[in-house]
Amino acid sequence: MNILEDSFGRKFPYIRLSISDVCNFKCGYCLPNGYQADKNDTRKFLHLDEIKRLAKCFSELGVNKIRITGGEPTVRKDFFDIIKVLKFDSGIQNVSITTNGYKLDKKAEQLVNSGLSGINISIDSLDKEIFKNITGHDRLPEILNGIENLQSIGFENIKINAVLLNGINSSIEDFNTWARFIEKNKVDFRYIELMRTGDNLDYFKKYHISSKIFKEYLVENKWIYQTYGKDAGPSLNYINPKYKGKFGIIAPYSKDFCKSCNRLRITSRGDLRLCLFGNTGINLRHLLQKDNQLEELKDLIMKQMQFKKESHYLELGDTGSTTNLSKTGG
Repeated sequence: MNILEDSFGRKFPYIRLSISDVCNFKCGYCLPNGYQADKNDTRKFLHLDEIKRLAKCFSELGVNKIRITGGEPTVRKDFFDIIKVLKFDSGIQNVSITTNGYKLDKKAEQLVNSGLSGINISIDSLDKEIFKNITGHDRLPEILNGIENLQSIGFENIKINAVLLNGINSSIEDFNTWARFIEKNKVDFRYIELMRTGDNLDYFKKYHISSKIFKEYLVENKWIYQTYGKDAGPSLNYINPKYKGKFGIIAPYSKDFCKSCNRLRITSRGDLRLCLFGNTGINLRHLLQKDNQLEELKDLIMKQMQFKKESHYLELGDTGSTTNLSKTGG
């Protein structure tokens, strides 16, 4: 079996697959004005047969995990059909999703029954008003109810991500609120540093803050750094025996962040992206039309790996071709 590996010796067992650019939230750091269709890109989103061929190809290249992203992936009418294809027809062992939690309370049972391996939910604050101000929607209660529903039927692999925003959700009290939450809930909570994209410079300048403040909080409160293998990905995780859940930090501006890179991205229209903030990549769609194109598709992807760079250049203000995170499936 061929294994995806770049010229720096990094291996890639993990694919983030966007199935839609569309998002029904209006988060200030991503889509403050809501979803706007790209008039310059009229291609339709990948359809089910193309996704099936793509997943089969990556499975044969050693990929064992696919995370379905968006936009908001659950807005697609065939969302559960996509999960079924990935889980049962592609050879991929681990199929997870990232979601904003829209109507999670009503979808929880169907999500679990679909065979999902894990769910990442974006919750930037446990304060109802702050959540509403960030996302443009007053839906925090239904999302928290959805988490309770997931837990009540035995689903445990739940992660919560929050974008760390200076002066909005970055106080000691904010950290303590999350600590109280994971004390009683077996949930991994991670703060992600606000990342600059092509269209959020003013927002970034106003609200970016280093995750060091959260790391200092963890150290002061006796949280223990949890080491993983080299393919574990970019999250720095912390445990405390008194708590059911874990804390984590994703700090893309930190030194050597990209050394642990283990993932590639596919956009909703079939573009292979070697880096979330890179300019390199290629469209794969012409090789997703027939089953007998599999070997040619694998060959193309393998050849693209030599173009993956050692690091992004976010610290230099270079956001690559990422206009916003919804566009690329961040």
